Amino acid sequence: MTPTAGPAQGDHRATYREVLAEPRFRLLFSTRTVAITADALRITTFSVLVFSSTGSALLSAVAFGIGFIPQLFGSLLLGSLADRLPPRALITGGYALTCATALLLAVVRMPVAASLGVVALVSLATPVFHGASSRLVAQSLKGDAYVLGRSLSNIASAGAQVFGLALGGAAVAALGPRRALAVSAVLYLGCALAVRLRLPRLRAGETGGTPGSTGCDSGADGGGDSGADGGAVRASLRGAGLLLRDRTVRRLMVAQWLPVAFVAGAEGLIVAYAGERGFAPGRYAVLMGCLPVGMLVGDLLVGRFLRPRNRERLVVPLVALAGLPLLGFAAEPGVGVSSCLLLLSGLGYAYGLGLQRPFLDALPEDGQGQAFGLIGSGSMTLQGVGPVCLGAAAAAGTGTGGAIALAGGAVVLTAGWIRTWHPRTSPAPSPAPSPAPSPSPAAH
Repeated sequence: MTPTAGPAQGDHRATYREVLAEPRFRLLFSTRTVAITADALRITTFSVLVFSSTGSALLSAVAFGIGFIPQLFGSLLLGSLADRLPPRALITGGYALTCATALLLAVVRMPVAASLGVVALVSLATPVFHGASSRLVAQSLKGDAYVLGRSLSNIASAGAQVFGLALGGAAVAALGPRRALAVSAVLYLGCALAVRLRLPRLRAGETGGTPGSTGCDSGADGGGDSGADGGAVRASLRGAGLLLRDRTVRRLMVAQWLPVAFVAGAEGLIVAYAGERGFAPGRYAVLMGCLPVGMLVGDLLVGRFLRPRNRERLVVPLVALAGLPLLGFAAEPGVGVSSCLLLLSGLGYAYGLGLQRPFLDALPEDGQGQAFGLIGSGSMTLQGVGPVCLGAAAAAGTGTGGAIALAGGAVVLTAGWIRTWHPRTSPAPSPAPSPAPSPSPAAH
């Protein structure tokens, strides 16, 4: 069995070195970072391909977001498979499927509607693969090491997205959109091979949960049989219902969803705001880069220098920090002030680190994969809905500056709601009886 990194309890502050010393996490972290780069390359290149084929800005925007919203339905219908099937097969299969999708888009000249349908269909399965990976990370890292693992993942994700966007632009310019899609397929294939060759073969019951988890009566190998409960779809719906009916789990999910959705909605208006204010060409790119830079710095500072209890105490202030600077857009500031406001707002994103340990502690051990898939897919869906809602508000008469300020106000109200129930610190977990030397109990 692979030893876990970090103690499971207390106020011990882990280090990034401890986290990266865990071989399972290191493999999943590195392959996921490469896959996020490939995601950014594939999504933007597919959007360019659709625009070049149709000349429609609307279809290009649909191509950009078509892989987001279906994920919530996939999590609800298939999420239990993240706990029922062996993780190596799931994660390898996920990367192989996205590789095949990118290759299909690159090689086959399909009608636009068909290509959009393919991407949407594949995205239904995305929460299953991500849930299995996140669950395995949660089982490999204990206590504060898990929180720092999420911090490292957030930092790498921000950097990988920026690099993927830049790589996509360069690849399209040098190779054309179809060959650029083939480049993303190669990256996915590398991730699939790395996981297949280097991740140990584990059955579902060997990763910390009981086989046939989330209320499922599946076989001992964790396979997705149809069982007495009527199969994976029924088990997934029942498991999602159990998770969402738990008040603590539900509150912690919503607390992680709403601020991100509102700020993403504000981010979606930055290009329009820069155009309305008459900023010089290219200034919108500077503004859009401020949020991820703030997120990276905030995660690094809060994750590296604060103890676990202090991170949990700062959840509400950090949520408020994510929203308060956006209120300044009501005054329609210039480029410099707008950049500072967005940078400060990005710092507040680190609030999520203070919710990671309470959220993990609240989950049933045999439903972690589905829970991680659900929280990730819900976040992606709301980040797609947020810009639409705020764009409608801007069109209704508030203007883009007013709509961005409206998003900030909603984040501040969310901070007030979290304050009504979130304890200053989570109680220190009591030592759990150790049933047998089994692997410790995943990532977005």
